[in-house]
Amino acid sequence: MFTGIVRELGRVVAAVGGEDGLRLRVDAHLTAPGTATGDSVAVNGVCLTAEAVEDGSIAFHAVPETLSRTTLGALRAGDRVNVEPALRLGEPLGGHLVQGHVDGLGRVQSVEAEGEGLRVIVETPSELLRYCAEKGSITVDGVSLTVAELHEDAFGVALVPHTLAATTLGDLVPGRAVNLEVDVLAKYVERLVLPHLGR
Repeated sequence: MFTGIVRELGRVVAAVGGEDGLRLRVDAHLTAPGTATGDSVAVNGVCLTAEAVEDGSIAFHAVPETLSRTTLGALRAGDRVNVEPALRLGEPLGGHLVQGHVDGLGRVQSVEAEGEGLRVIVETPSELLRYCAEKGSITVDGVSLTVAELHEDAFGVALVPHTLAATTLGDLVPGRAVNLEVDVLAKYVERLVLPHLGR
């Protein structure tokens, strides 16, 4: 379980493989010392298992299922990534409950300056957009954000200067694919309520 509060901007040291699997090594000097083999770490919002930890870097393996649902397959050596270690009991829940199970991909529609921050509109598949609510929570590339506006095929978020500096979201440009995880509570509510709507 995560919170969507990115703890570190990591950098990809190596990304080797293809559609059949990707071996990924991420330089994450703040996260690595507290990570043991087998621990969960979110990389751009994707929950991965640490396979090895050494010299300030963490090695992961992304299987075909993960690559088909996320942007991890596009990562290259030198790319910056959002890194968050798993939430530990007793730690503050600064964002919202995030599983690291990416629901699908969105695509950046527009990026516009708004004061000292940015307003970003993300085109979203209808099967995910139905879980979005104005002032509700959404995770974009592992970052917990508040939905600021809703459109027929997209949602908008307002990014504050700290988010732009502490995550990769400051690098967003129109056309870029992003990992999306909708609020898990919305999915459970739908699952519980849907069978009773026909009565």
